[in-house]
Order: sequence, then C-alpha cells, then structure tokens
Amino acid sequence: MHSEFILTVNDVLKRPLFQEARIIAGKHGLHRRIRWVHILETSHFDTLIHGEEMILATGIGFQSDGQRFASYLQKLIDANVSCLCLEIGQYVESVPDEMIKLANKHNFPLIIFLKTVRFVDITQDLHPLIINRHYQMLQKLESVSREFHRLSLTSQGALNVLKLLHDSTKTQIVYLPTQGKPVFIPTLEPIAQNDWLTFLYGHLQKLCQHPFNLSSYRLKKEDKTMLLQPVGAMGQVWALIAMASKQEPSEYHDLLLDSASLSIAQDLLRKRYMEERKLHAENLWVNDLLHNRLNEEEHIKTLIGPDYNKLNKMNYWVCLFEIEHIPNEKESISEESLESIGFHLSLLLRSAFEQHAFRPFITLKNNQLVVMALDLTSFGQSKKKLQTKERLQQVLDYIKEANANQKIGHFHLRIGVGQSYRQFKNAHLSYQEATQALLLYPYYQKPLIFYDELGVFQLLIHLQEGNILESFVHRYLGPLIEEDRLKGSDLLYTLKVYLENNGSKKLAAEKLYIVRQSLYYRLEKIKELLGQDFMSPENQLALQLALRAYKLLYPDKSGDITT
Repeated sequence: MHSEFILTVNDVLKRPLFQEARIIAGKHGLHRRIRWVHILETSHFDTLIHGEEMILATGIGFQSDGQRFASYLQKLIDANVSCLCLEIGQYVESVPDEMIKLANKHNFPLIIFLKTVRFVDITQDLHPLIINRHYQMLQKLESVSREFHRLSLTSQGALNVLKLLHDSTKTQIVYLPTQGKPVFIPTLEPIAQNDWLTFLYGHLQKLCQHPFNLSSYRLKKEDKTMLLQPVGAMGQVWALIAMASKQEPSEYHDLLLDSASLSIAQDLLRKRYMEERKLHAENLWVNDLLHNRLNEEEHIKTLIGPDYNKLNKMNYWVCLFEIEHIPNEKESISEESLESIGFHLSLLLRSAFEQHAFRPFITLKNNQLVVMALDLTSFGQSKKKLQTKERLQQVLDYIKEANANQKIGHFHLRIGVGQSYRQFKNAHLSYQEATQALLLYPYYQKPLIFYDELGVFQLLIHLQEGNILESFVHRYLGPLIEEDRLKGSDLLYTLKVYLENNGSKKLAAEKLYIVRQSLYYRLEKIKELLGQDFMSPENQLALQLALRAYKLLYPDKSGDITT
C-alpha cells in the first residue's frame, strides 16, 4: 500500500549499514513504519518519543540489569516505537531472555549489531531517505487532490472522486449517503454488500446525531482495517466513506481520504445550494401567505399542489429566524454575503426539520428567514414518539449549537416561534406571534422565545400602539419612577421584590439584602406615593402588570427593576 512513501523496518535492514545486523526477536513486525531515528539511552523519554521511531542504544544506562532493560523495552512498546537496535559489546554482552520473550510477544523487532556501527552514520543515512519519501508523498497527494477537485466539478462528481480514490489506494471503497443509494468500488456480491451496509449504517446514524465532529477514525472488521470518514459541512453529515484493506492504512491513505471527502462535500454543498435557491424561487408564495396576501383557498391549493388536502390538516408552527451579523474590523458584510449566509442557514434548517419529522416551507427576505414547519406526526406520517414541541425544541437547539460552533457564519441568531395552527390560511397569525415574540428579546435576553410562553405579555404587547401602555405605567408607577430619578432610591425595585414575595417583609428584606427596618422605611415611602391601598388585590395585579409593561416599554432602563 504505497510502500514507496513508507520506510519500514524491513526496508532499513536492506541498507548497507545493516548488513551485519541480526534480528533476534519480533520477526513478524518487520512491516512497521519508521518515521524517524533516535539515539536513546534513558528510560525517562516520555516527552521525547512520538511513535514509529527506530531507537538506537548501546545499553550504557542499563548494562547487565535485565529487569531494567525489560522495563525500558516495555516503555518503548507502549510508546509505539517501531524497533530497537542494540549494540552488543562494551556495555551489553548479551540480550536477556525476558527481553526476547517480551519482543516476540508484541511482534516488536529487536535488532543487534555484533560489530560496532557509528549511530551517527545510521541517522545520516536514514533521515534524508525518510524526508525524501515524505516529500514524494506530499507531491503525489497534491497531484491527486487537484484531480479530486477537478472531478468534483463534473456531472457525476462524487462517483468520479470515489473511483479515483480506489485507483489511488487499491482498497475497497464503500460510499454510504444519508439520501440515495450506496456505492461499492469495486462492486461486491449482494450478500457481501448487505453485510457491509448492516455494519456501516449504525455508524452513519451515530455521526448524524453528533454532526460537528467530522474526523476520521479506524475500525476492525474481521481481517480488514477500515478508515471511516464522514462527509459533510455546516454541522451536517451527508455521507460516510469507508476504506478497507487487509493491510494497515498509512498516513497517505488518511490524507487522501480526507481530501476526497472534502471534494465530495464541496460537490454536495454546491448542488444543495442550487436546489435551495430553486426551492426558494418556487416558494415565493410562502411570503404572501405569511403576510395574509393569499386568502383564497383555491389559490393556495393551486400553489401547494396535490398534497394540499393532506397538508392543510396538519399542525404547523411558524418560526422566525433573525440574523444579525457580528461586525469585524477586518471584514465588512455585503448584502450578497448576508444572502449567502441565509441560504446556508436554510440548508441546515431544512435538514434539521426533516430529521425531526417536520416538513418545512422556507422563505428568506433580507436578514430574516421564516420556516413554516408542518408536523408530519399529526397526520400519521412519522413514527416519532416525542411530543411535537419537544421535537421542535430539539431542532432549534441544534441550530443554536451550529451557530455557537460558527458552522454557518459569525453572527447572532434570534428565534421567535408562534403558536400551533391548522389550515394554511391561518399562517399569518402564527407569523405575527413569532414576530411579537422576537420583539420581547430586549426583555427576555435569550435567543429562543415561544409566543405561548409569554404569559401576560401576549396582552401587553398589543397595547403598545398609541399611548395606552405608557399611560398605564405612568398612572401606577409614575411617582416611584420620578422619586428614584430625583433621589437615586430603589423604590421601584423594592416594590417588585415585595410583590414577588406576596407581601412577605421577611423574604423581601432577605432578597434585597437589607435589614427589615430599612424595608419598613421604603414601604412607608411607597405607601405615601402610591396610596394607602396599594396592596389591595386589584392594585397588586395592576402594579405587577405595570412593572412588566415598564420593562417592555423601556428595555434599556430594565436595570431600574433588576438586581
């Protein structure tokens, strides 16, 4: 498997300086790769060894101490060293039996020099050889990677890349997409194909559940070693490539597989991006529906097509995603870039909603992306057992995680979700609620807000027009606001804490971190400003509403009534 790029123990034994060397143990490990050569006489080498090195030693630090020598050998084996070359003579007369047994047990090549060989000559001979082979490998990798990129631009990009990957590695390639038919290069008998698919589908499902790690990993399947490489982008896994061989894959195979997966991911991303743009063009009617510009049922039916009757009976939620780019001194965001982020986000959204048994209708305008998410479980099209809102929450949490990991750009994402409705003609109601939920972001200061969790704000938000809400706040809280402004007191916050604790002076004083006498003084002042009956049931309710309305109207002054 591309031995021209790898220097093995067996290759080294053919070099002139090793003509007098003898292998006394570990003859089944001669295929081990050598990345570098070290002269090492101490057992304290934890930070000196990286793995796959040839070690040269005279035994000066151990001499005839067989137990110390065996411990030294075990540490080399544990550090994944390739082999040990030992000089027999001044410091070591013979190799202890326990070392030979240990080396044979682990197929670890143990090589001895019966005649003196200058270790510096060995390093000067092997290091240029290692570097030259590594350079040749990088040149070959660059050449094949360029061809991968060229092939990804052809009509059957992914298939052509996979064929070249097989030709370049001479291994069995299995390509398993999340959507579409698997590919085997070379082809296998149906029984063998089913065996592979049974084995790989479980890994693909796990990768889809944890999509933000696209690193390759190795597995054993019977007598074969497999390299598994997820294919994806933007926090999505679209496929899995398996490379299998009876021989251990080399670094070259790792790098080649990574390059092939990147080319395939770019091909898939480009195609999905084009499909998403086409879907947005086809779904321009969604924007009219959300803004109540489509109210004739027959017209809506014509736009949606033959699935209208079935889809019209499903529950749906309108989710509004607001994108706010985070400015960077080194870059500026253009309208085109913002649109590109929107399409990338819509790709991610579509996949996430579909995975959780929703059918999404998506529309994008400026910095807002709106999803009308139809619940397929409400019409018996899915076996999902989770409650609808719980599944919806999982979708939105996934999107937030993707944003936090900057898989779709560097920006703030705020999400408002309307209530559930049926029938397309009611979509504008859920859209209005999602919009209203987002308006409360300054109050809640959290990126995801459900309209049905707003409580009394559902009422207050409708009173913002005109001066109704402002007059209400002034009527009940005006004297306290003015007193706090003039004298720097905390009467507004004191009233909020007092009401939240149902008029308990003890609990209110504890929450305010003041002695009870100070609280009594503040309450007397509040009573003086608001009236003797400010704690009557009707006034309590009005004051609680007024406090919430104050935060709604003046989010920048919310510190007046928060700790």
